[in-house]
Amino acid sequence: MKNIFSLFLSAFLLFSLTACHSGDKVEKGKIVVTGKKFTEQVILTHILAEYLKANTDLDVEVKDSLGGAFMLHEAIKKGDVDLYAEYTGTGYLNILKNQYDPDQTPDEIYEATKNGYKEKFNITWLKPLGFNNTYTLALRKDLADQLGVKTYSDLAKKSNHLVFGSDAEFFERSDGFDALVDTYHFHFKKTTNIDPDLQYEAAKNGDIDVITAYSTDARIKQFGLTVLKDDKNFFPPYYAAPIIRQEVLDANPGLEDTLNKLSGVLSDEKMMELNAQVSIEGKNPKQAAIDFLKSEGLID
Repeated sequence: MKNIFSLFLSAFLLFSLTACHSGDKVEKGKIVVTGKKFTEQVILTHILAEYLKANTDLDVEVKDSLGGAFMLHEAIKKGDVDLYAEYTGTGYLNILKNQYDPDQTPDEIYEATKNGYKEKFNITWLKPLGFNNTYTLALRKDLADQLGVKTYSDLAKKSNHLVFGSDAEFFERSDGFDALVDTYHFHFKKTTNIDPDLQYEAAKNGDIDVITAYSTDARIKQFGLTVLKDDKNFFPPYYAAPIIRQEVLDANPGLEDTLNKLSGVLSDEKMMELNAQVSIEGKNPKQAAIDFLKSEGLID
């Protein structure tokens, strides 16, 4: 009898601890919104947060510029944050560790990523926001003309004389530097880590020759950089979508439908314009987000 009681008590305690663990960071009526540490993500953080403030009764907490993809993924798994915008290629390759086939469509990448997150992490991918911010290699126009390069393969033949720069995360990603080098056989003279928001000016000034630019960043045009063609389709699509803990959706009925009203609201051009307002014109990211939401009739 004593053994049966001990087994029952152990099972009860295990159940209680599990129940507490799964619910200890779900507070109905509250949500923590965050994003990565570069201009576009700061804007997206405030778009999500200000939209929720205006369209729900949730207590919205913003944790701005928390970190990179890997840090945010750990934070959302632990329940330290609830919602942020992620990119399909990042989730598919770097978090789920899938292999990318260039013949896959953006919709196939999205569905596979959505299903993988739900199965492995109980995290839900909501409908995409509408734009694709893919990586691209960029360099000064005069340097590109001097070298006669138009594609990544062209660049590989001249790379031993050039300095390559990117943020630290790119050197760690499965779709990052090592895989890029393996695909195109680059032999850069030197590589350097640089903040993603500083790399454009570094390229313009000649401090770095080649950078991993974001295709929706307006500084590509502002600084007269040339974007090269990814002729082997190395980079997958990176469509942005809000991702959220399923426990938070369960605790707040109707939240998923509310957030999905943001589907398709941002084109590549609109995102580039918002990035320009902040990184070039110096507009406050929160104000840029509010003005955008108002212009789209999503908040008053």
